[in-house]
Parts: sequence; structure tokens; C-alpha cells
Amino acid sequence: MLLHIHPDDPQPRHIETVRQCLMDGGVIVYPTDTIYGLGCDIFQHKAVERICRIKHVDPQKAQLSFVCYDLSDLSKYSKSISTPLYRLLKSHLPGPYTFILPASKEVPKILKSKKNTIGLRVPDNNIARAIISSLDRPILSASLPGEMVEEYTDPDLIHENFKNLVDIVIDGGIGGMIPSTIVDCTTEAYFVTRMGAGKWEEVV
Repeated sequence: MLLHIHPDDPQPRHIETVRQCLMDGGVIVYPTDTIYGLGCDIFQHKAVERICRIKHVDPQKAQLSFVCYDLSDLSKYSKSISTPLYRLLKSHLPGPYTFILPASKEVPKILKSKKNTIGLRVPDNNIARAIISSLDRPILSASLPGEMVEEYTDPDLIHENFKNLVDIVIDGGIGGMIPSTIVDCTTEAYFVTRMGAGKWEEVV
């Protein structure tokens, strides 16, 4: 199913369609403030496993992350957020960053890495945040597999490629080409593990 959702003013009825799909264990392709991603409800284990099969990865090695609505979600699913770290997060989010943080007990075991960490995002994207707000919990985020830029930026081509693998492909316009910048915050010296859309100077 290809669902056209307005990027600035997401239609409530369409958001409700997506919410119901996620609650029923569905898998979606949705826009963020960077590239389009695969998503599901973080508590639907079979949906998580479906995404991992699409990407041909082991869940605990897949570098999966949560897309959260705001910083209160971050504090629920991660632990040991110091005041300086909170200031760093607040100054960059919403935005094109994924922060690697120690996982709290709220994170499903299937999603924790062997280091007991989790990647957390708050994208500056109205569609993604409307979905999360409606679902009332984070959704999983995984990058789309694809070798050509068009395979993960053009909603029509994404739908053609994934229509038999996912339940809904959301068309929120042409997606970005550069993924988020990943910042590891599990040690006192934060460091960038992947340079992406976020500026390096802003995170050092």
C-alpha cells in the first residue's frame, strides 16, 4: 500500500491507518529528516524480525535505532544521562543525529546490542513525529537496503521495490540522500562514529 501523507500537515486519518498497522505488527517505510527508513512498533518482536530479514542481518548486529518523539522518550529508554549530555541532546534534537546511549530495562532484549546500548533519534520530520505521537511510543528505525540513491529517496521506486515486503510505504515527498550523524555517548569522551547530515563542529 502506498500512502500519500502531507509532509507539513499530516492527515490524521492517514496517521491513524499507520498506527493501526504498527499495532497489528505491521512494517512500514517512512520518511525522516534524512533518508527513508524501515519501521515498526519496538514491542512487536515478529515485526522486528521481519525488518532484520529484509536487511539480511542479525537483530543484535543490525545497528537498529529508536525514533522518539522528544527527549522524555530518550530518558525512558536510556540510562545515566548526565546534565552535560542532556544539554548536548537538547541542543541537537530534533535533528539529523543518532545518539548511542546505554540501554535501559525498557528496551526489548531483541533490540539491545551486545554492548547493551541503543541508538536513539528525534527526527525533525512532521510525519515521523505524528506517527510516534499517535502510537505513544517510539518506532524502530532501520535504513533501507539499496545501492542507488533513487532506491531510498523516491517513494514510487521504494514502493515498487518493497511493496511485497512491507505493509505500507509512506510517500512524504522525495527523501534525503545522507543518513544521520551517529554520535557515541557511552563514554565520557563523545565521538562521531559516522559522519552524516549533522555538522561535525556541532558535536565536538
